[in-house]
Order: sequence, then structure tokens, then C-alpha cells
Amino acid sequence: MSTSDETTTGYDAPVGSDQATRDIAEVAAVEVITTAAVHLMSAAAVKCGLAEGEDAEDLKDLDEARKLITALAALVVASAPDIGNQHARSLRDGLRSLQLAFREASVIPDAPGEGPGEKYTGSVV
Repeated sequence: MSTSDETTTGYDAPVGSDQATRDIAEVAAVEVITTAAVHLMSAAAVKCGLAEGEDAEDLKDLDEARKLITALAALVVASAPDIGNQHARSLRDGLRSLQLAFREASVIPDAPGEGPGEKYTGSVV
């Protein structure tokens, strides 16, 4: 049933590859970067125990949160010069909030400069 202009996504839904290429070509880089950052922020917030609902504590996983926050920090720092101050400022604010939430959620605090993403952002206190 597949034709040469169709591919399968991770969700097993056929997508016309020509159409998908055209669609992504129309998206500005700043939108792709900020969308990826928002996804990382959302996942990190859940893993820090900041989700809404009674199961927020059950969803907390600081090891996973550390990885997500570090990836977010690298993305924000690397892309800041290219995405402009308006976008970078809000991403940095969100990143800092997550770094502080991680510190607060940690039973054993990291040394200054050793927290998630701090090798990219510097110490967050």
C-alpha cells in the first residue's frame, strides 16, 4: 500500500514525504529550536516532580530530569546568539527555574557548578 512518496512515522501513520519536507521547510529555525526547548522543559518539569495532579511525586525521576535539563542548557546556550534575545531570555528563565527546582527536589545537593546544565550556564544558586 505504500508508494514512493510515502513514509511511515514512528506512529505507523503514512505521511507523504514530499509534503512533510515542504511543511518542515516552511518552519523557521527559531520555531524548531524553541519548540524543542519547550518539550525538554515540559519533560524536565514532570521529572522534577512539578506535574499537576496527585501522581506528581510518582512521576518524579531526578536522574532523568538531570539529563533533560543538561540537554536543554546546551540547546539554549548554543542557540542563544542565533535566536535573538527575546527568545533566548525566556528560555534562559525557564531553564534557570528548572535548575532551581531540581536543586530543591534533590535530597543530596550538587556542589555549586555541578548541577544539571551548570557546565553550560554556570552555577545557579
